[in-house]
Amino acid sequence: MPELNFHTYGPADGPEILAVHGMTGHGARWAHLAEDHLPEARVLAPDLIGHGRSPWVPPWGIAAQVDGLRSLLEKNARGPVLVVGHSYGGAIAVHLALQHPELVRGLVLLDPAIELDAADLLEVARLTAKFPDYTDAAEAKSEKLNGAWADVPTDLLEREVDEHLIDAENGRVAWRISTPAVVASWGEMAHPLVVPPAGTPTVLVQAMRVQPPYVSEEFKTALQDRLGDDLKVVEIDCDHMVAQAKPAEVAELVRELL
Repeated sequence: MPELNFHTYGPADGPEILAVHGMTGHGARWAHLAEDHLPEARVLAPDLIGHGRSPWVPPWGIAAQVDGLRSLLEKNARGPVLVVGHSYGGAIAVHLALQHPELVRGLVLLDPAIELDAADLLEVARLTAKFPDYTDAAEAKSEKLNGAWADVPTDLLEREVDEHLIDAENGRVAWRISTPAVVASWGEMAHPLVVPPAGTPTVLVQAMRVQPPYVSEEFKTALQDRLGDDLKVVEIDCDHMVAQAKPAEVAELVRELL
């Protein structure tokens, strides 16, 4: 298993957080939340396989991502960590907690993408393969502003472009991701839902502007049945990029479990 590239924020002796980004993202996307809103915490923020500066070679599925995170934690964390996962990263976080409960002391799931509609995922994968790049940075930014990043501050979008947008071989620009890895990985979010082990303190955040919602009633019910009083469900009026759009609110929810 190749080692994941990761970013570290905060003091070495701070309470530890593993922050897992979503599809097409990267670990440095957590810098704003970590540095400006959770400065007391030590945040480990990896690039998932096929993303950023981590290896792009397969396998790319949830099982491989969990193995990479397990290895990262065993080598770099002092003990069990609080895992904050966004979107696809939320799905991976649940699988990590289920398979390696000794490494996870709590979960904050930010609009997790779990058991989504298979037909919708097929269409997203098709479009990813057909349109993997952009004419220029303006086109790349426009796509985000007209989608999940509509309520994210402009300076954070500029940071995203500076860190994550690179020149493509054909004179265009593209996000620093492996298109084959991403196309293959969209289908991972169609897997039947799983829930973390009983006794795992969990905060589930639903982004209420996402329609149809990523967070299903079935998932909420399954979490409640498994976790009982260890589950807190929070609805936030924002689009899908929860940590970028509402960092102060996310930081307070994280602190409740630190």
